[in-house]
Amino acid sequence: MKKLIMIISFVSLIFAETNATKETNTTKVKQSVDKNSSKTLTKEEILKEQLKKQMEREEKYAKEQKFYQGKEYNLKDKEVDAKTLKDVPAIEPDYDFDITDVYRDDQ
Repeated sequence: MKKLIMIISFVSLIFAETNATKETNTTKVKQSVDKNSSKTLTKEEILKEQLKKQMEREEKYAKEQKFYQGKEYNLKDKEVDAKTLKDVPAIEPDYDFDITDVYRDDQ
């Protein structure tokens, strides 16, 4: 008897959730239809709108390319003089590293 009641409550819960999602989906569809019906666009208007969006994308792309190519930037004053590099000491790598110290358990 308890199992039957649990099964019925579970099934009713599932149906309630699906009905709630269906209702929200239908209201969203109705809202979008209302928006579209109040503003019907002709093919020319749609074409102009798409053309405008594409032109904005092209301008953005051109601006990014100018940045990445660096043609507008004068970096001559940021260059390092090769004569000053002679004073910088060379750091030699430590070649006597022992990996066994890393895996020791007695620490």
